[in-house]
Amino acid sequence: MKIVFMGTPDFAVEALEALIGAGHEITAVVTQPDKPKGRSKRLQSPPVKDCALRHGIPVFQPEKIKSSQAMETLGEFEAEVFVVAAFGQLLSQEILDMPRYGCLNIHASLLPKYRGASPIQHAILSGERITGITIMQMDAGLDTGDILYQRELKIEEDDTYETLQDKLMRLGGLAVTEALCLFERGELTPRKQCQEESCYAPLIRKEMGFLDFQKTAEELDRVIRGMTPWPSAYTFYHGKQLKIWKARPICEASGAYAPGEIVTVAKDHIRAAAGKGFLDIYEMQLEGKKRMNARDFLLGVRMLPGERLGREERS
Repeated sequence: MKIVFMGTPDFAVEALEALIGAGHEITAVVTQPDKPKGRSKRLQSPPVKDCALRHGIPVFQPEKIKSSQAMETLGEFEAEVFVVAAFGQLLSQEILDMPRYGCLNIHASLLPKYRGASPIQHAILSGERITGITIMQMDAGLDTGDILYQRELKIEEDDTYETLQDKLMRLGGLAVTEALCLFERGELTPRKQCQEESCYAPLIRKEMGFLDFQKTAEELDRVIRGMTPWPSAYTFYHGKQLKIWKARPICEASGAYAPGEIVTVAKDHIRAAAGKGFLDIYEMQLEGKKRMNARDFLLGVRMLPGERLGREERS
């Protein structure tokens, strides 16, 4: 098929590569403008743009996709369908109606669950055991279009946002090529989303990474995994921010220990009490220091049983 591909981050690259590998003709790639990055403010191109240029595909980077000039340019690209994956701008109904077969979206959840910008992280935070990819016929709503195709994926106990995103990125490429093959043969039946089963996955904010030790150890573990590598999970130790990168929940009665209290300091981990259970911490990063495992961390920081992790006023 002739396809205009719309996407921006790494998540979308796998799908673009898969479509090219499957023999589809990508007439253009639409992505976000280059953005300044780092202290130098040097412009950095989106990963999807880099991929397109490697394959000699024309790239279009509109500031506002809904502008009359942008829509005029879109109309000049020959396409039977637009395929969208984490593009970053909402499409107008006029754009949705441009290609013969409309616009298909690659969404990283099993819709109608986790509509919105951060479905992968919210699936982990909510304790889901299964997630997946949905290929959806786009409409004017936010991830409300008809479901065309879905592929499931198990969430492992040690999956982080980073590892789960990588898995879903690969699955997205597989799912969209499978769906388009069925689509061309007329073998896909659109299915309306059940509104009663829907939930929203808004943008993740940095403050969502704060570890409230009043919560259960399992909940704390989900925050750590859901916020790794960004924006990261954190607590405080003697007034300094302490990022927690790797931990394991221990589902035992926490007894008389206070939430956040350091119970034991072992060679390779620190055990802290939660509202229910304990959290064994294996990798951390104190403010101003490098990320390191507990063994190396404890060579430079003398933690003691009875001390507390949690929000404290700086001295």
